[in-house]
Amino acid sequence: MKSRTKLWVIMLVSAASSLVLFILLSIVVGSIWAKGYNLEKLNAISNETLNSIEKQGAFDKDNLQPLLDSVHSRNPDLRLEWIAPDGTVIYDTSGESERYDFKQLVDRMVNMPNNLWGADEPVTLVYSFPPSEQSYYLLLSLPSEAMQEGQYFFYVRTNKVIYTLILPFLLSALVPYLLSLWFFSSINRRIGKLNKALNQVNFRSDVIVLDDKSKDEIGQLTRHYNEMAHRIQSQAGQIKQFENRRKLLLSNLSHDLRTPLTIILGYAETIRIGAYKDENKLQAAAKIILQRSRYMDNLLDQLLDISRQEEDVLELHFSPHNLSEMMRKITADYLLILDGQGFTIEVDIPDKDVEIDMNEALIERAFRNLLDNAIRYGNDGHYLGIGLTDDEDEVYISVKDRGRGIAPEDQERIFERFYRVDGGRRGDGFGFGLSIVREIVESHHGSVHLSSDPHTETLFQVRLPKNQLDD
Repeated sequence: MKSRTKLWVIMLVSAASSLVLFILLSIVVGSIWAKGYNLEKLNAISNETLNSIEKQGAFDKDNLQPLLDSVHSRNPDLRLEWIAPDGTVIYDTSGESERYDFKQLVDRMVNMPNNLWGADEPVTLVYSFPPSEQSYYLLLSLPSEAMQEGQYFFYVRTNKVIYTLILPFLLSALVPYLLSLWFFSSINRRIGKLNKALNQVNFRSDVIVLDDKSKDEIGQLTRHYNEMAHRIQSQAGQIKQFENRRKLLLSNLSHDLRTPLTIILGYAETIRIGAYKDENKLQAAAKIILQRSRYMDNLLDQLLDISRQEEDVLELHFSPHNLSEMMRKITADYLLILDGQGFTIEVDIPDKDVEIDMNEALIERAFRNLLDNAIRYGNDGHYLGIGLTDDEDEVYISVKDRGRGIAPEDQERIFERFYRVDGGRRGDGFGFGLSIVREIVESHHGSVHLSSDPHTETLFQVRLPKNQLDD
């Protein structure tokens, strides 16, 4: 059942229940608190008395007395008098027997019917029997205190007047329900829009923004929906971007591994069959195999870094290490690789021991990534600069090249995962090394800075605190 149908059913049931409840409560409350006589009850008592008199033919005092006394005993507040046409009192339950004159009768009827609902004067009602010129009269009187405290009367000449009262009553009774219907219909429309928008939320469709400035719960829910929809679209864009980058990564990986592997297989086969002319050719082939093997090893390290970062398993265990000695050993490895490639290499690492608290494996990986990046992208400058300086609290590692450099618009994004300045160019890694550098350095509470002037100097400088164990 739809909400609108439920609402109509609830309204109709509520209206009928309200009417029934009003009637029942009026009867119950009236019987409990509205004690006393009203005009309807007095008329009923009088009609019952007159019918008894008529049935028994009791018009004289001897026959009337037991009948009127019986009514009086059941209603002690009532005084009943049977009057002859000439004003003679045939019988009075109060014991009076004087004859009434016209003035006395008129005085008793003054201010009627106002005495029925609020005057302090006694209430007197007159009934004739039988209704003819020579009628007897039944006077029924009681003190005003014996009347019900609350009584409302209206008089109509014809039943048509009732219709003029029904319409205002129905309108006044239905106004709350109509207002409730309007209110809940507006809520239903707002919920319907929200439900429709939620059903259309997915990664491929545009965001449906709902305009609801209300401060109620539905307005708050709508604003939460808008924020959620924007987050979903943003995350969908990121997922799509990462998916595209993953596809590019697999494509690059296939090419980047196939090319050096082909070279390695070719030179290995040359060595196996002894197709080299002299020892120099043999050493050159072995050197190329070594270079390509190191390149493939570096690619596999980057893949391992990607896997570890996906799983968020960069575990840190700090301990004191000789940073200068570590950098000297790594630099010596790269001097062997760059030998014969026409590189000018400047190394400024102090002879003294520079010790800091670090995770040696991670700092070594970051340093190697910086060197690989400088060699790969700055090889056209044929220059590599390596430096280490320190002060009382911090150390500074610098790696420089004089290659093509990095444009200003790319410098802010160069440390993002998978970001590559040249986009689709193959054979230069996955665009992941520098993001690893930044994460490792920041995990050591340090920072990495970049400055680049194309073909003049591109500088990566890493700042690391010396004391990690104290923190």
